[in-house]
Amino acid sequence: MKFDEYQKLDATALAELIQSGEVNAETVLELAITRAEAVNGRLNALIHPLYDLARRQIADGVSGPLAGVPMLVKDLFQEIGGAPHHMGNRALKAADNRGLQDATLVRRWKSAGLVPFGRTNTPELGAKGVTEPDAYGPCRNPWNTDHTPGGSSGGSAAMVAAGVVPVAGGNDGGGSIRIPASHCGLFGLKPGRGRTPWGPEITEAQHGIAMNHVLTRSVRDSALILDLTQGPETGSLFHIEPPARSYVEAARTAPGRLRIGFSTESPLGREVDPEAVKAVEEAVALLQDLGHEVEEARPRMDMQQMALDWLRVWFAQCAVAIDAIRELTGAGRSGFEADTLAMAAAGRAMPADQYALCVGRWQQYMIALDQFLGIYDFWLTPTTALPAPRVGAFKTPPGQERLLKAALALRAGKLAAKSGIIERTALESLAATPFTQLANVTGVPAMSVPLHWCANGLPLGVQFVAGHGDEGKLLSLAAQLEQAKPWFAKGLEAMPDGP
Repeated sequence: MKFDEYQKLDATALAELIQSGEVNAETVLELAITRAEAVNGRLNALIHPLYDLARRQIADGVSGPLAGVPMLVKDLFQEIGGAPHHMGNRALKAADNRGLQDATLVRRWKSAGLVPFGRTNTPELGAKGVTEPDAYGPCRNPWNTDHTPGGSSGGSAAMVAAGVVPVAGGNDGGGSIRIPASHCGLFGLKPGRGRTPWGPEITEAQHGIAMNHVLTRSVRDSALILDLTQGPETGSLFHIEPPARSYVEAARTAPGRLRIGFSTESPLGREVDPEAVKAVEEAVALLQDLGHEVEEARPRMDMQQMALDWLRVWFAQCAVAIDAIRELTGAGRSGFEADTLAMAAAGRAMPADQYALCVGRWQQYMIALDQFLGIYDFWLTPTTALPAPRVGAFKTPPGQERLLKAALALRAGKLAAKSGIIERTALESLAATPFTQLANVTGVPAMSVPLHWCANGLPLGVQFVAGHGDEGKLLSLAAQLEQAKPWFAKGLEAMPDGP
């Protein structure tokens, strides 16, 4: 097998060839490694190569539905025993922090036969929609390396889009699977709350806001991997109902006639790029051609308050994470980025009753979304409000960063947080990605589907938000869209030069 053959196959097809004996797992792994080495100097996506670990895994024998298929794993949770786990953070990098054991999800991936051979770049603590950590430097988009692949699963998305692997791990606490899927022309499904594991050390992240899954080129790969990883684990806070049929079967079944509400207006009342509007309009026309009923509509709720409530919980969780890293490493402020410290300061300045009110309002958002989804099967929006920005576009200006560091050093961070300036600044930053947080707050599944490429050649996805337990329903529609407007071959245009 040569690389030009390898990159035309998804994980399902690769596994079939390996199982049939037409190609062996060792050859496939070396093709993936060679491609990674060829492109990573331009992308800065793979930060922890684990080539020998993967070779040993294959030598010891692999089995399962995806036996021998190479993958990459995000360096944010999803720990691999003995491998670096730095979460984009300088302090953890300096301390050479490593995973104590395989995460439950990684165990399930390996049991399915997947072979992880590295960990991918992520923003510090996964706290941004771009992947530009000070600890490792910016990750770049294979479609145009002047642009970001998004975040926080940006390194994983870049490696899938560049043809290094057909699948890579991601997690999504505010759009971190869907945003890079949109920016890189990939399929990205965020499962519903409780669908995939976090353990063994924790079983839920941020009250269920954040979920684990993968980024893929094909819908069927995402469906199969969700079949192989979904379900409770030891210590799960609650057990959700398993799917009535496999996700692979759902992806093979036509969705029937659907009623879909759509909107191109930013939930925050900000400008939406004409390309994002066009992406939705094209999707609406395609859905109508497929026989679905589509009309303009949006859930009735205060979306800006919802975004603020999401931000405030993120800030508090950021403070907890920084305290844990400080305790583990002994690092001071220099071990963290100024933006991250500012978010943590805002979290610490928030009274406990304010935090409880934020989480309590999530129920009202879910009621409003349930009412909407009682009328419509899905809500369709742009995934992001604009195509992938240039690298550095959202970096805090040097002067502002110096002022922020000075304020934090003088213990004025709490005063700044109480003034609301940190919240206002963070809310401004959400103008580029205002559509994704709703699914995290309400805990429902959502997906980004790569149906549109912009005039500048960059991809831009559309998002479908579904009801609780409707991952299979999403996958059914995604497969129909994939068949009607295929994107897999289009994806080969990203970094088309061979290894």
